[in-house]
Amino acid sequence: MVKSTTKDAQDLFHSLRSAYVATPTNLKIIDLYVCFAVFTALIQVAYMALVGSFPFNSFLSGVLSCIGTAVLAVCLRIQVNKENKEFKDLAPERAFADFVLCNLVLHLVIINFLG
Repeated sequence: MVKSTTKDAQDLFHSLRSAYVATPTNLKIIDLYVCFAVFTALIQVAYMALVGSFPFNSFLSGVLSCIGTAVLAVCLRIQVNKENKEFKDLAPERAFADFVLCNLVLHLVIINFLG
């Protein structure tokens, strides 16, 4: 059995970073949005753990809104990616319109859940 070393981890991170440099800017912006949504959900979970979850519907609504938005943004990233041949006939404008419409439906459900 071969032990992994820090050199292997450094090589892995270096290869990931060098591959990510070639990623188009619009995909990097979507990645940043996904990271922001997940980070916001984690902040809400940490706040709930520290302070408490008295209005539990509010906590669930906030976390589900962040996670749902992140999932929809990942779907947008998959559809907009030029290297993905499965969605080559789908225009980026159509993918963005689907993203906006699904976000609208998601947030209408979240607002309805709040009461």
